[in-house]
Amino acid sequence: KRFHHVSTDEVYGSLGADDPPFTPDTPYQPTTPYAASKAGADHLVRAFFETYNLPVTITNCANNFGPFHDPEKLIPRFITNLLTGKKVPLMGKGENIREWLYVEDHASAIDTVLQKGKLGETYLIAGEEKTNLEVTQMILKILKMDQNMIEFVEHRLGHDFRYANDGSKLKELGWQRKHNFEE
Repeated sequence: KRFHHVSTDEVYGSLGADDPPFTPDTPYQPTTPYAASKAGADHLVRAFFETYNLPVTITNCANNFGPFHDPEKLIPRFITNLLTGKKVPLMGKGENIREWLYVEDHASAIDTVLQKGKLGETYLIAGEEKTNLEVTQMILKILKMDQNMIEFVEHRLGHDFRYANDGSKLKELGWQRKHNFEE
């Protein structure tokens, strides 16, 4: 009945500290091969809608966290490092900003789009903005460890400064997050 494509906020590029969040109309400006491949997939899905009238919807989401999180991602990697006595490799000064969304909220957002979303449309799923340092400090606090467990490292190539989504279009369908980051 419908093809739903799950994408990322990274397709839109990097925001400055005071830039407004991405909207579905923000021009694509991917800065890494990964983001470019996701942007290409978004365009391919849209082309099938336009050319063949394939019933599609697209969501571009913030960073997810929760059970079964890939162990090489920031939160599980930092927890695993700390629990095994290793320092956490925080890029730069931890100033990069990401939105975080609990995985069950992501699943409910997709379900909302599948149930109520308009064919051919893109919906952005927003989370809570946190610097990487804030996330790291929360993990350290929970594990009762201090800042000396942070090892500041060089930024990786293509490390965008900030991602943020304007989720108002999705909220118009009645969706809301049920979980907050601190919880």
